[in-house]
Amino acid sequence: MSNYWIGVVSLSHVQRGVAGGFIQLNHGKKAPVSRLKAGDWLAMYSPRTSYPDGAPLQAFTALGQVRTGAVYQVQMTPDFNPYRVDVGFVPVQAAPIRPLIAQLSFIKDKTHWGAAFRFGQIRVPEADFEVIAQALGVPLTAESHP
Repeated sequence: MSNYWIGVVSLSHVQRGVAGGFIQLNHGKKAPVSRLKAGDWLAMYSPRTSYPDGAPLQAFTALGQVRTGAVYQVQMTPDFNPYRVDVGFVPVQAAPIRPLIAQLSFIKDKTHWGAAFRFGQIRVPEADFEVIAQALGVPLTAESHP
């Protein structure tokens, strides 16, 4: 059985991950990616275009399925060795969050909806994930699997 997740990552970092077929969460920490298992679905929410001072974006920007769930570490700089997991991404059209807020049950406070994303990773109900996937232009069917 698949789990459904949202990762909170700036657009520029999402684009690197999509190009490389991987994700990092919470600035490369191991614990968040360790929660992901093979077959889990992941949507990426980008509050900004780049971290930390990019323009506000507030949109879902990628969608994919975790491949093996194997967590590995890479060296990006001598003192930055983030943890990753491989994801098969599908082509999407970015989807602003504001039109979806009323439909998403994991957002309890519709006025202060941004608080739902503060921890960088959220497990969500399948029905919410389907709303997001539909907005991204990817109905969750056998054909959408990467």
